[in-house]
Amino acid sequence: MNVIIDGQSFEFEPGDLLLQFCLDRGIEIPHFCYHPALSVPANCRQCLVQAGLPARDRATGDLVRDENGKPVVNYFPKPQTSCSLELSDGMVVHTQYDSEEVAAMQADNLELMLINHPLDCPICDQAGECPLQIQAYKYGPEGSRFEFEKVHKPKRVQLGPNVVLDAERCINCTRCTRFTTEVSKSHQLSIIGRGDTNYPMTAPGQVFDDPYSMNVCDICPVGALTEDYFRFKARVWEMSSTPSVSDFGGKGINVDYWVRDNHILRIIPRENLSVNEYWMPDAARLVYERYNENRPQGPTLAGNASDWEAAYDEVANILKAANGKVVFLGSAYATVEDNYLLMKLAEAVGADAPQYISRIQVGSGDNWLISDDPAPNTQGCERLGMNPLDPVLLKAKLAGGEIDVLYVLEEDPIAAGVLSADDLLGIKVILHHYHTTNETLAHADVALPAAMCVETIGTYVNETGRAQRLRPAKMIRSMNRSLMMEAGVGQSRTDRHGTPFDRWYNEDHQIDCQPGWEVLPAIAERLGAPMSYKSPAAIMAEVAEANPAFSGATHKAMDLLGVALQDIGEPV
Repeated sequence: MNVIIDGQSFEFEPGDLLLQFCLDRGIEIPHFCYHPALSVPANCRQCLVQAGLPARDRATGDLVRDENGKPVVNYFPKPQTSCSLELSDGMVVHTQYDSEEVAAMQADNLELMLINHPLDCPICDQAGECPLQIQAYKYGPEGSRFEFEKVHKPKRVQLGPNVVLDAERCINCTRCTRFTTEVSKSHQLSIIGRGDTNYPMTAPGQVFDDPYSMNVCDICPVGALTEDYFRFKARVWEMSSTPSVSDFGGKGINVDYWVRDNHILRIIPRENLSVNEYWMPDAARLVYERYNENRPQGPTLAGNASDWEAAYDEVANILKAANGKVVFLGSAYATVEDNYLLMKLAEAVGADAPQYISRIQVGSGDNWLISDDPAPNTQGCERLGMNPLDPVLLKAKLAGGEIDVLYVLEEDPIAAGVLSADDLLGIKVILHHYHTTNETLAHADVALPAAMCVETIGTYVNETGRAQRLRPAKMIRSMNRSLMMEAGVGQSRTDRHGTPFDRWYNEDHQIDCQPGWEVLPAIAERLGAPMSYKSPAAIMAEVAEANPAFSGATHKAMDLLGVALQDIGEPV
């Protein structure tokens, strides 16, 4: 079946709706109320098109043709909303690109929409990424003919702990109310008022505390609903945006990290229909501060500041002296690449294979995007062949003198409750850590600041077995070639002119840390067991080739949406 859009023929499947069909093929039709994950109300009227069907002879069913042999088209008497128009074989469609009449209708609709809309773009957090602002420039009238006082509505209304309403900006697209009704099912928002006094609101006495409340800010097309934590922090053209994966739990939520001055300021969901669709929980956004705060600056030896080379030397000396009496703890927070190198290091010193701390709490999730597992890479550890740690057995070995050294990769066994400070008495501790608040840090003989998920390159495997890539959104003190080539810093700003050396670059906010795939080979080199890899991509290529559980999971194959791996069963 075929449809003709602006003179070009396309094949379609039965049931396709015109607007989404066009968007999928790069044909832009302006719209506000439509969202692919929500019902179709067709209430904003911005996606109007002219459409018709070829005329047919009632007796024979043959196409009726004009004097030039072209099919005669019977156009519908009124313009159609493309979001709700189901395609039919032979349908002819004219969009704003092909019809002055359609363009005029869209401009008129925008003029009506803007009559009561406040002219507060300079102070609106949505400025620069606002569909209404963008479409007004592209498809709207040159100016407004309305010279009277605009309708006033409530402003700065704290709907809940995370969402603020400026009702004057609302265009009643109803995306927010449909989200709470159809997606999160909290039913906490509804349109109140009549006519030009409509706006979304909670029921009297009710707080908008939906665990997914900030998704309405993502889908609001006008900035009527904004995130409380990000209000007035920065404009989108002042930040870089990096596509990556959240370390909030085992779902592997796809996100964009927004950075200014080398600080994470905002986290928003990135579309991946195989993982989180268009959504993410509020809690996964509000972790942004931990990427910026309480971060260590450089390695320490017995609590005293050191340099990296001296730290590597000390770690190598400790491991040599232990004669294999070492326990290695991997981490479900560390990447597949780092855990794999840790396994090779353990093998090089004659120690048992690393184990990891399992944090799964059955029933703690919500059966949607909040997982029972707060760690992002448990499946990665399992697929590498790591087993969950048995705290009782570990304590017994420590107490029995079977262990001289505890090597911890990006974990905090004391905070996790698997060890106590007394268990570590007389034990040499080597610790890769993210924060100065790490409770095991006070007992570390060598502490190596580790790059977090926003500063490194690597792979997480989510709880359904999808391998996904991390990309660095922030700069660290020592940016090697791999990090610089992958870094989104300054390369994805809205104005496309940023560099790491412009006014968005803040050296004071760079953390003196290193990713595991830099540190572990440096230590192995000193032990006479070199690990020679050009990049994390090379490490992952080796893993994918050697381990059937990672078959096909190269960095290139994962790209932005990840790769589904073969099933190996549920994590232990």
